[in-house]
Amino acid sequence: MVNNGVQLKGVSFRIGEFAIENLELSIRNGEYFVLTGPNGAGKTIIVKLIAGLLQPAAGAIRIGGESVTDLPPWERSIGYMPQDGVLFPNRSVRRNIQFGLEVRHESKRTMGEAVERTARVLGISHLLDRMPVGLSGGERQKVALARALVLKPSLLLLDEPLSAIDEETRDSLCDELRAIQRQTGVTTIHVSHNRKETQLVADRVGVLTHGAISDIMEVHKKA
Repeated sequence: MVNNGVQLKGVSFRIGEFAIENLELSIRNGEYFVLTGPNGAGKTIIVKLIAGLLQPAAGAIRIGGESVTDLPPWERSIGYMPQDGVLFPNRSVRRNIQFGLEVRHESKRTMGEAVERTARVLGISHLLDRMPVGLSGGERQKVALARALVLKPSLLLLDEPLSAIDEETRDSLCDELRAIQRQTGVTTIHVSHNRKETQLVADRVGVLTHGAISDIMEVHKKA
């Protein structure tokens, strides 16, 4: 199996009064890792450093054993779902999902097949010709997730993907997220404040405090 795990080695970053110093973090290939901690602890910053949206002042970031520290985001084989998961309001669900494939200049046939396949996995095939307006919160989150998954990333980054939806829908989506991750095998890093959400999806949980990992706990044992 290809090693698509993630390693942060001696990573440092500073913005204003906030600093991450010599961060060490290793995420196993194929695991569902949840990063949690209080507001301002640096969770989103770490995700953006891994995604290449921020550049560390020092240290190295490896994905699949290869250094990506100096690579731009589009060369990192990453699917990224930001916290707001904003959809393009003037594009149908289908065209929202295929946006990254358009950027890659994939053929219409390739895009069509990839979108249909991803929509089936997420149970949103019936939404493909809808516009984002009028979609429920859960539906919008699924579309945003599909937009990340359709690229077949080696690493999936989810920044508080369920923060804006009700508890019942959150529980259902947690089950789906875990099932999809098991089905695809994609290494996943998920930022969450919600204890129940964390317990439902995580293989391991990393607790972040003031820019440092203060604890790592096993939750689910992988079969």
